[in-house]
Amino acid sequence: MDERIVPKEVCNSLPPPVNSDGAWTNMTAPLTEFSLPLLQTQMVAIFTTTQISHLVFRNFGLPKFVSEMIAGIFFGPQILGRIKNYGEFMFPLVSQDLLGTISLLGYTLFLFLSGVKMDMSIIFRTGRRAIYIGASSLIIPLIVGMIAQKLLGDHWGLSGKERLQLILATTTHSLTPFPVISCLLSELKILNSEIGRLGLSAAVVSDLFSTFLTSIFRLAKVAYDQSTKEAFMDFGIIIVFLLLVVFVARPAMYWMIRQTPEGRPVRDIYIYTIIFAVLCSGLLSNWFNQLIVFGPFIFGLAVPDGPPLGSTLVNKFDCMVSGVLLPVFVTTSMMKVNLSNINFHSNVAICHAIVLVIVIIAKFGGCWVPSCVTKIPKNDAITLSLIMSCKGVVEMADYSFARGNNNLNMEIFSVGMLAVLVTASIVPIMIRRLYDPSRKYAGYQRRNVIDLKPNAELRILACIHRPDHITATVDLLETLHPTREKPLAVHALHLIELIGRASPIFISHQMQKKTLSNRSYSQDVILAFTHFQRNNNEAVLVNAFTAISPPKLMHEDICTLALDKLTALIVLPFHRKYTIDGSVEFDDHTLRTLNSSVIEIAPCSVAILVNRGHMRRSNSTPAVLGSCSVAVIFVGGNDDREALAIAKRMVMDSGIRLTVVHLIPEGEEGITDWEKMLDSEALKELKYKSSTSDGEGYVVYVEERMNGGPQTATKLRELIDDFDLFIVGRRYNVESPLTIGLDEWSEFPELGVMGDMLASTDFNARCSVLVVQQQQMTK
Repeated sequence: MDERIVPKEVCNSLPPPVNSDGAWTNMTAPLTEFSLPLLQTQMVAIFTTTQISHLVFRNFGLPKFVSEMIAGIFFGPQILGRIKNYGEFMFPLVSQDLLGTISLLGYTLFLFLSGVKMDMSIIFRTGRRAIYIGASSLIIPLIVGMIAQKLLGDHWGLSGKERLQLILATTTHSLTPFPVISCLLSELKILNSEIGRLGLSAAVVSDLFSTFLTSIFRLAKVAYDQSTKEAFMDFGIIIVFLLLVVFVARPAMYWMIRQTPEGRPVRDIYIYTIIFAVLCSGLLSNWFNQLIVFGPFIFGLAVPDGPPLGSTLVNKFDCMVSGVLLPVFVTTSMMKVNLSNINFHSNVAICHAIVLVIVIIAKFGGCWVPSCVTKIPKNDAITLSLIMSCKGVVEMADYSFARGNNNLNMEIFSVGMLAVLVTASIVPIMIRRLYDPSRKYAGYQRRNVIDLKPNAELRILACIHRPDHITATVDLLETLHPTREKPLAVHALHLIELIGRASPIFISHQMQKKTLSNRSYSQDVILAFTHFQRNNNEAVLVNAFTAISPPKLMHEDICTLALDKLTALIVLPFHRKYTIDGSVEFDDHTLRTLNSSVIEIAPCSVAILVNRGHMRRSNSTPAVLGSCSVAVIFVGGNDDREALAIAKRMVMDSGIRLTVVHLIPEGEEGITDWEKMLDSEALKELKYKSSTSDGEGYVVYVEERMNGGPQTATKLRELIDDFDLFIVGRRYNVESPLTIGLDEWSEFPELGVMGDMLASTDFNARCSVLVVQQQQMTK
């Protein structure tokens, strides 16, 4: 953006009218004569350019923030600024105050929402590791940077003003702002990974230190420029402001929450009141000589994160703030950079560049050393150090504010902004190459049902999203008939979408009887599974967990818990909900995406439960009141053998009637390969029970010879109304003469061909289906 002094005639002229009378009324009037059309044109140009830029550069692994900075360079003096009369037409001087005000308002609201999303209670549960890393990531680069700028300043004989500018640049690059780290982790999709949680915790600690030091620095500047008395008065006002926020504003917001009935939206008057208080806090910040964003950020920290209040504020404002206003702030701030003003041979530019490199290296080392001392794996320690060393919108804003207050000359400002751009570009690319969060789920050890000893404890991770999933999951677990000799360990995981906070939460309801936020999470889930445990005394052990995370990252919580608890099976609910008559009530596409992600990286076997009602229905089997008719459709292969192993666990229940339907291609004779040998061994026990009726359960074994896919589909249609529960293997990408042509009609690949047909509305059935995939072993 043009930084020339505004001409006198512009200052003395009246401001331009807000809007024109229309293009048809005045065809010759230039755009700059009307402030609103000009502002709209500028914002549309910035928004379009940033979106196109991100569309191109995201293919190279660059985050959206970098694309917005590149758009600023495009609009700046380096590219479009070289065109004659471009500045006067597109960004005239008379419009820059209005555009700057809009962009600053966007950044202020962004920091307010960042404060809303920040979970302050994370400080009390971070542990010493995050505290050490967060503190050292700020203190070490700050100390090393100050020493470096002192030595280099003495060596090159820099003036006092130039030294102060280097101190400001050193301080800016030593910061670890929480909003920057949170945006980076979200962009990399590792927000709720172990390394992501640790990075967020360390960033909270570091950001609190940073806010304190920045405030002290501003007060010291007031004492230097004005008087010590003025600085002490500002300090007193800050203390009063903090007390009002903690003891008045925060209790008032808790009162708003109590006045909001569960499941009902927050009243608009409460939202208006909070936004009014945010604007007033910004005005107050400017009054006691702090940055205008200081008050809104502190006020945001006082808002209780999560639903209902925090999530409502984020839902209402985040899209406009992060999607429209913040890109305007980033782009206009980068437009001020003028590379032609950098003299790469001057002592100041060289000294500045060297100090920044030293600070970045010191910051990396300040994170890496405590990470290694606290026994974080070397590769993860490097990744965490890179995360904490990344730069973003907060550092860019600090440079922009300093330049606006004439605390930095154009040369140091441009070098600092370029350093932010380079760091923000390189760090995400390096992290993606170094850290793969899914690698820890690699299957080197067998964790499935078929490899368990006959009476070994079966460990299951049951995932719950909606209340209707609870009953179906408990019914399925009941069919496994747990006993003291054949125990069942159930880890119930309630998954809740992360709204209105930046930090994912994982709650163990055994270790944490009361949540830190004093909210009641997952009570229905806990009560239902506790009742299931009580009904199966000493045969079932239940542990309940709650994971609050973004939907795109929920699979990380599921797979991590499955890995930690050494589960043999993960049970996922199907994304489609059916009505009583078998029609589709609604589809949850987010849940479908989650199921597909879990299937790809799960560290154990996975089963998707298609629920069409209670599995224990008395009308399905009149001979045995309250029994459950189960059918296994067996074709062969790993997944089918795993499905058969699950069915074998059910056979010991006298209320279970198991039918194994073995489909054999027409013309196939005998055992021809190793897979057929394994299939035969898996079926041997059930064949024997079917022939002897030894009293351990009612088992029927049936062989059916089929000639192609159409006959298979016809057979399934004949069986569909005879059973309450079908268990089938997924058999994804496994070719068989029995399914030729059927895969072309498959709607849900996560269910496989057989599961998809049984779950199809074309069959108009009321049976439930369990689709099983055996653990995918790493080769």
